[in-house]
Amino acid sequence: QQGDPVVFKTPADNRTDYIKRLIGLPGDEIQFIEGDIFINNKKIIKKKIGKNNFVRCGKISFEVNTYEETLPNGKKYIAAYNKTGTLQNTKKFKIPEEHFFFLGDNRDCSKDSRYLGNVSFVNLVGKAQVIFFSNDTIKGSLFKFWNLKNSFRFKRLFKKIK
Repeated sequence: QQGDPVVFKTPADNRTDYIKRLIGLPGDEIQFIEGDIFINNKKIIKKKIGKNNFVRCGKISFEVNTYEETLPNGKKYIAAYNKTGTLQNTKKFKIPEEHFFFLGDNRDCSKDSRYLGNVSFVNLVGKAQVIFFSNDTIKGSLFKFWNLKNSFRFKRLFKKIK
């Protein structure tokens, strides 16, 4: 359903799994105007909240504004936008039959449908429900198993994805 976090194979290679939020359904038109998302010319409700002031993007962190967004079907979720400059305006994305439009919740550090294009129905894997494993790659990796206790994020283990 619209607003669900979904696992899909990227259109670029049909191999890599991505998890993004389903925003646009077949037949929808999506557009960013002055930093706001419009679905079929209707602005998505966005309420600023004071949660998580910094997010990491690769090896850097940046300050964000965090919002609770509400889709037309009533589904609510949290999205973060770069405080010092976010994607303001886009072309209108038209979603063809049997395709979907996905956005990452970290809007300014997400390779999503704005860049990948629409995702075909055949690329869908399923709804993302639980974080099975989470590792802080700045602190270490699985290949540096001696440092796993410092890099493994236990608080995220088996956390439900909303």
